[in-house]
Amino acid sequence: MLGAETVTNDKSVQSVRGMNDLLPGQVESWQRVEGALREVSRRYGYREIRTPVVERTELFLRSIGEQTDIVEKEMYTFTDNNGESLTLRPEATASCVRAGNEHGLLYNQTQRLWYVGPMFRHERPQKGRYRQFHQFGVEALGWAGPDIEAEIITLGERLWRSLGIQGLSLQINTLGSVTGRGKYRDALRAYLSRHVDALDSDSQRRLERNPLRILDSKDSGTQAVLVEAPSLSDFLEEAEQEEFDRLQQLLTAVDIRFSINPRLVRGLDYYTGFVFEWTTDQLGAQSAICAGGRYDGLSEQLGGHPVPAAGFACGLERLIELLTLQDEETPIQSPGVYLAAFGEVAELDAAQCAERLRDSSIDVQMNCGQGNIKKQLRRADNSGAAIALIVDKETAGTSMVKVKPLRGQGDQTMVSTEELLATVQTYLQKPD
Repeated sequence: MLGAETVTNDKSVQSVRGMNDLLPGQVESWQRVEGALREVSRRYGYREIRTPVVERTELFLRSIGEQTDIVEKEMYTFTDNNGESLTLRPEATASCVRAGNEHGLLYNQTQRLWYVGPMFRHERPQKGRYRQFHQFGVEALGWAGPDIEAEIITLGERLWRSLGIQGLSLQINTLGSVTGRGKYRDALRAYLSRHVDALDSDSQRRLERNPLRILDSKDSGTQAVLVEAPSLSDFLEEAEQEEFDRLQQLLTAVDIRFSINPRLVRGLDYYTGFVFEWTTDQLGAQSAICAGGRYDGLSEQLGGHPVPAAGFACGLERLIELLTLQDEETPIQSPGVYLAAFGEVAELDAAQCAERLRDSSIDVQMNCGQGNIKKQLRRADNSGAAIALIVDKETAGTSMVKVKPLRGQGDQTMVSTEELLATVQTYLQKPD
């Protein structure tokens, strides 16, 4: 416990490794992306849901899977004062389904939901991958069939267009039914068992319990072994293949380009049928920008009624990094007006002017810290404002204000406070 005396330390307190600050100048890009995802989600009829950052650990053990890297290595898990095991959420799909079951949203109902917020995984921090990261996701709960699958992909495609992102590649696959997947799992295990010495250690560990996860290995030696491995498509039932074919027709109808990747699996155990990823070659090894698929069994796994479901999640850090690489920069937000005041009476008049302009939805930055005319106008110019309003000893108490354009819009003038709003609006409508 700290005593009454001040505790000093030569080393300043730093942020937690892999958990980053978002500073002014960076936040504008985030606001732009968040605005786009809200608009696109609304256009497709999806409604926002917000779930807790902390959940019972059991939620992720039952949904993500105990044999996944996330559960085995990456979750921030702790025991609270009541002895309950809690976890900072590593993803949000399980939380959305848990909330839907808990609040009766999925009983004889369908739900189109979206979310955005921080997630936590104890990974090795690297470019585009952090221990606190942010995800945007959509969850379509209650629909079976390829039409809803096509819809969520189309939503994602529209989001990329709205942000001006180019060069993404869409890969799709289907994991088939539980029965077909079981037969494929046996065939894959039998094949890989003949090459076990060539597999990486993680793949060797997964061979008996979850061999499909080996398809997701990034190890070059394991990938070489997989070249001759059985293909999941050979184990699809006729109805499953027809649904997958129909999805491709729906995507083609709206001009969405894709490729079929028969090795594509997702790293979470709750995925059941259709899966997909958008990837880029502009971010090095971290190629996936957005991924998802169908998870029809998740609601029942969490104690609810059987509910067909599909969705995706998108990492915002990687998305914003990609925007920066593609020169899709977001302008820094600047006030329309900078209000300079000289003297105590002038400050009172200036404060009243600033509030009246703000009441009319005009952004006003007020000078604070006093300063002479040269210093205050330098601050005005540095703020990026289009014009400066000046209240000095000459105008204080006279209901007059000086208007000084800062971006080459003419000479300084003097107007009455009654004319001020119209004058300011005229200046702000002019191009720089």
